[in-house]
Amino acid sequence: MSRELIAENTVETRYWHRLDEKRVQCDLCPRYCKLHEGQRGLCFVRANQGGKIVLTTYGRSSGFCVDPIEKKPLNHFLPGTPVLSFGTAGCNLACKFCQNWDISKSRETDTLADQASPEKIARVAEQLGCRSVAYTYNDPVIFHEYAIDVADACHERGIKSVAVTAGYICEEPRKEFFAHMDAANVDLKAFTERFYWKITGGHLQPVLDTLQYLKQETDVWVETTTLLIPGENDSDKELNEMTQWVVEHLGPDVPMHFTAFHPDYKMLDYPSTPQQTLVRAREIALENGVRYAYTGNVHDKAGESTYCHNCGKVLIGRDWYVLSEWNIHDGKCADCGTPVAGVFEERPGDWGARRLPVRLVDFPEV
Repeated sequence: MSRELIAENTVETRYWHRLDEKRVQCDLCPRYCKLHEGQRGLCFVRANQGGKIVLTTYGRSSGFCVDPIEKKPLNHFLPGTPVLSFGTAGCNLACKFCQNWDISKSRETDTLADQASPEKIARVAEQLGCRSVAYTYNDPVIFHEYAIDVADACHERGIKSVAVTAGYICEEPRKEFFAHMDAANVDLKAFTERFYWKITGGHLQPVLDTLQYLKQETDVWVETTTLLIPGENDSDKELNEMTQWVVEHLGPDVPMHFTAFHPDYKMLDYPSTPQQTLVRAREIALENGVRYAYTGNVHDKAGESTYCHNCGKVLIGRDWYVLSEWNIHDGKCADCGTPVAGVFEERPGDWGARRLPVRLVDFPEV
């Protein structure tokens, strides 16, 4: 259900406390923004109004698009199916390489062009034949209340919810948020504190805590993505440490995606990631026991496809976002019967590589 608005597109939030007569602290994420009346947090969308932290972008979106689920990227969650994707504005990290910076770094509410109640999003997703809705483009943890309400409305119609997130969130709001999600792709941006502090303005440990919480204490399907930036987070040493940590703490069945950086935002002087770097990262992951490792943002059929970790059979052939082979039966390898980790149906979807921009205003109220 939609929440009661206290002002236009504004709802009260739970995760904050008063510091003194003049300031309140937001407790949603580890930034712990301390705000005077009228101030906004680094995320831009949570603000101190009337001595309380409120969300100021409830029910407004920067746009909607139907994508292949593999674009999130999720390779083991309802493969081949369409997902209705949307975001809002702002972000609680300050990544210098942000590739959605026009949305996530926006300080203009005009970015939020589409009015969208949770119920309408769920109805439109159903009308479009989407099996899931993804909270993406910017991090959904900052529009916590809105994402939860959309997820609940979607679940009432049998539609799944997907969080595409950096995982930078505190313990209590994390529990509430992910209790409403069915799948998550978590950006594990690097495996050094130096990178997180220098490049994102955040810290590594809260992200690792989120990953361990998701894998060990929830039923949320989890995959990770690491954007490899030349000279910053692509050394063999760091890739070895990262993939070994994933196997030890999350298990070998968590798929890992290694994707290519292209110069953007505040890192225009860096080169694009060579394809061989992604291939090497995938090889390191497999050598360290990761069963499902993928390359992304490059054309690499071998690195995009899913293989049985027991017999080597191609389980899901992929060419960009088009599925070319399907050899999974009853959640197992069709050849040797080894279980395949993921959320699968007997047949994959056939959405392919299509991208369909959507305007909710084109769907009249009923």
